[in-house]
Amino acid sequence: MSVAAIDHVGPWTVEDVLALPEDRRVRYELLGESLVMSPAPGVRHQRASFRLHVALDAAARAAGAPVEVLESVNVTLPSGLAVPDLVVVDAGATAHDAVSLDAEAVQLVVELVSPGNATMDRRLKPLLYAEAAIPLFWRLEFDPAPRLVFAELDGGRYVERATALAGAVTRVDAPFPFEIDPADLTRR
Repeated sequence: MSVAAIDHVGPWTVEDVLALPEDRRVRYELLGESLVMSPAPGVRHQRASFRLHVALDAAARAAGAPVEVLESVNVTLPSGLAVPDLVVVDAGATAHDAVSLDAEAVQLVVELVSPGNATMDRRLKPLLYAEAAIPLFWRLEFDPAPRLVFAELDGGRYVERATALAGAVTRVDAPFPFEIDPADLTRR
């Protein structure tokens, strides 16, 4: 894969990043004043993201929750711009065809840990999401077996409340009632 050449002088802003041309092979994020480029996720990641999206959407509809579930959307944070793998956002925030969503409208962010982004997904992004006061953070780990970690904002940081292990159905009640066996997310 080739590296994109970007002509830019000075610190990056959210507006600078949003003005970049769309490229489905690369995700652009702004962490502080640094532009971070990540390759598009692989098949396992895409499969799990799609299935989790469908499951969250079905659970939200069943609960009558006024939300929308979106994949890989720009979220504007106090410290930049992130592209979570999945978000659950207030339905009113998606009424316009915006390029980015404000963090205040996001109820849940989900990161699927990729080998090349593990440190960002496990350490850096949760700090940024907590700083933005996003109430819920979930993290899907793939290895050695799929597991979904559920965390809730408490005192300005995320505290793990439950972990769904492959082969067992786990239920959580926020942002709406939801049951999942992580093994179902990665099966072929």
